[in-house]
Amino acid sequence: MNPIEQRAKAAAFRDLHRGPKILVLPNAWDCVSARLFEQAGFPALATTSGGIAAGLGYPDGQHIRPHEMLEMVGRITKRVSVPVTADLEAGYGETVAEVAEFMRQAISVGVVGANLEDGSGADHRLADLAYQVEVIKAIRQVAAACEVPFVLNARIDVYLRGAGDEPSRFAQAVQRANAYRDAGADCVFPIGLKDRETIARLVPEIDGPMNLMAAPGVPTITELEQLGVRRVTFGTGLMRATLPLIRQMAQELRASGSCDAMAQTEFTHAVVNQLFQP
Repeated sequence: MNPIEQRAKAAAFRDLHRGPKILVLPNAWDCVSARLFEQAGFPALATTSGGIAAGLGYPDGQHIRPHEMLEMVGRITKRVSVPVTADLEAGYGETVAEVAEFMRQAISVGVVGANLEDGSGADHRLADLAYQVEVIKAIRQVAAACEVPFVLNARIDVYLRGAGDEPSRFAQAVQRANAYRDAGADCVFPIGLKDRETIARLVPEIDGPMNLMAAPGVPTITELEQLGVRRVTFGTGLMRATLPLIRQMAQELRASGSCDAMAQTEFTHAVVNQLFQP
C-alpha cells in the first residue's frame, strides 16, 4: 500500500473513534466477506483471527502460522478501500521484540490498527501486566518509526477469564485499561463483559475509548452507545452465523441430492467476480 494512502487511512480510522456515533466494525474472515461489509457502507473493517484461522484449518488461539495470518490480512487490505484493523491475537511472539517485529510486518501489509490480547492459552491466563505494558510501548515505537498513526486496541481478558469475584475483576480491568492507555494503547477492549451495570461503571473509569464485543446477552449497539462505549466488534460471531446455512445445504444435498439455497439469483457467478474487478 502507498505509504501516504496508509497514513491517511490510519488517521481517518483514528478519527472514527472520536465521532458522535459508536464505531461498528464487522469482522471479516476473507476477502469476500470484507468486500460485502464494505459494500454495505461500513467506514472501516476489522478482521477475526478465529475466522481466518478456521478458514485455513486451525483452531483459534495462535495456532495459525504467523505468516499465514499476515498473508490473509494483507489480501483483505488490498481488496477493500476502507481502513482495516487486524485481530493479531497476542502478537505471535515470545518476547517484546518478537511481538513488535510482527506488528511492523502487519503494518507493512497495509493494516492501520490491531487488536492485541493480554490473555493466552486455553485458560486465557493473563499476561504479566509489566510485560504487556512494555509490549504496547514497543508497538507504539514501531508505528512511529513507520510513520503510521496506528490504532492499537488493547484487549483485557479479565472478564473472559472469569477468575475472582466481581470487585476484583472490576479493579483489575480498570488497572489494566489505564496502564495500557498510559503505555500508548488507543482503545481498550474488556472482552467478555456483558453486564449493563458494570459497563456503565467501567466507562468513566477508563481514560479513553472502550471497545466491546457484540454477543448474546450484551446490550444492543444503541444501548452500548448510550452507555459511552465508543466501538463494537463481533469476533467470530458473523462468520459463525453463516455456518448453519452451509450445514443445512450439506444435509439437503446428502439427503436428496438437491439444494434449494442454490436457486438464489442475487449472487450469480458474474456478481461474485465483480467484487474483485480492478
